[in-house]
Amino acid sequence: MSDRKDSFLKGALILTIAGFIVKILGAAYRIPLALLIKDEGMGLYQMAYPIYLILLSISTAGLPTAISKMVSEDAALGKYKNAYRIFVVSLVVLALVGLVLTVVLIAGAELLSIRVYQNPKAYYSIVSIAPAIFFVSVMSCFRGFFQGLQDMTPSAISQIVEQIGRVVAVFILANILLPYGVEFAAAGAAFGPVAGAVAGLIVLILVYYNRRGYLLTKMSLDTSRAFEDYVHIIYRLFSFAIPITLGGLVSPFMNMADAAIVSSRLQYAGFSVKRATELFGQLTGMAAPLVNLPVVATTALSASLVPAISEAVALNNRQMIASRAETGMCFSIIFGLPAAVGMYVLAEPITVLLYKNAEAGISLEVLSWGVVFLALTQTTTGILQGIGQTMIPVKNMFIGAAIKVVINYVLTGITYINIKGAALGTVIGYLIPSLFNALQVIKWTDLKVDLNYMVIKPAFAAAIMGISVKLAHGKLMLLGLSQNKATVFAIALGVLVYVLALLLSGGLKQNDLELLPGGRHIIRFIKKFGAFRR
Repeated sequence: MSDRKDSFLKGALILTIAGFIVKILGAAYRIPLALLIKDEGMGLYQMAYPIYLILLSISTAGLPTAISKMVSEDAALGKYKNAYRIFVVSLVVLALVGLVLTVVLIAGAELLSIRVYQNPKAYYSIVSIAPAIFFVSVMSCFRGFFQGLQDMTPSAISQIVEQIGRVVAVFILANILLPYGVEFAAAGAAFGPVAGAVAGLIVLILVYYNRRGYLLTKMSLDTSRAFEDYVHIIYRLFSFAIPITLGGLVSPFMNMADAAIVSSRLQYAGFSVKRATELFGQLTGMAAPLVNLPVVATTALSASLVPAISEAVALNNRQMIASRAETGMCFSIIFGLPAAVGMYVLAEPITVLLYKNAEAGISLEVLSWGVVFLALTQTTTGILQGIGQTMIPVKNMFIGAAIKVVINYVLTGITYINIKGAALGTVIGYLIPSLFNALQVIKWTDLKVDLNYMVIKPAFAAAIMGISVKLAHGKLMLLGLSQNKATVFAIALGVLVYVLALLLSGGLKQNDLELLPGGRHIIRFIKKFGAFRR
């Protein structure tokens, strides 16, 4: 174990690197997959995903986080024997929950495809993806245990292996089954998560047996004689996990509502079933994955913050709680703002570059603003879960989801707004909980917020970056570069401009970089140019 003072940041960095690799692989496989099975196939593929995610959230959204929090609290106090006991009980619980939900999804596939989606072709994708619930449930228990020990490396390795297994299976099966029809090709692609989950689970089991010596050593130093009763462990698991699970269900239910509402409202607006499915595929299968890519860093930070904040709470260290909360919120805004601005100004060029589909840029242009709010929602949720206030983010997510459904229903049915209404609804759906969560974090952690430093300066740097990127892209095309090459160069320029603008405006302080792993080396390099402002 590394020094626990900054281990949560090192863990966040490890998970971020793994997350970016996973997302890049995910985006990379979606591009040729979209070309292979076309818009209709992507629509069928995405119809299976929301249902899968709903049931997966029931089994994995709350329990792994609960495992991470409970193990972290015991580890902070040296109670490794009880921490291991929590892991064993959780493994049994998650395996049983995952198995039951897999059977439920297979049994209900026909009803869902015909009654909910009114598209019988979706049946094959739903059945194909169902077994992944069991394997991911078991895998998430191992991840929660390791994260509770603030060891993020096993989770990172398994995520990469899982995604590689998924990508390989997707292409092999989609290509083999395509001649039999687009619905079978989509089902082959939907089986990818099953293959990936099996591969990731194997890796975690191997790592677990490799680390058993370390665990046994820690347990031998634990002189505790009183252990939690199995029933009490299960009670604590579910009392903490149920609110998180409810919150985790909001997003997949929102996606499922999109699949049902957006398609029907587009048809109401005058689009054919095939055209409505194509627009839905552009929004959820092309634009949404791009929006989720930049928040990999804050997703990882949120996962690290839960055990880190829990540790500070167990030690009753109020200063540590506030410091780690501030770090999380600052970095979520620093990462989220430039990503939102960049995707907004280059929406169409980006979708042309990745999908050869300019029309998908319409959805991305609106959806891009959800990045910063999603990033802040994730981080503040992790902070609130770490301090034990699990119901607060759940309530806020439900409020955002309710508003999103109303906006989707009303705006998507208007012909000249159509799919942009669904994209705007998603943005508002993240805006509401991000603001409400932030206010609650300030209240519960006694955090002193400097808006000039936390919001205004990053926003100024992002605005400078956006203007520079837009101008550079147009100029490069006038000089004869192809649109794709101009897009790549403009994105690279945007990263450089944002970092420089942030440093020169004082939006990034030396103290911020000192918190990062390897931060001292970065500081020495930057100081050569005198970039830090007082």
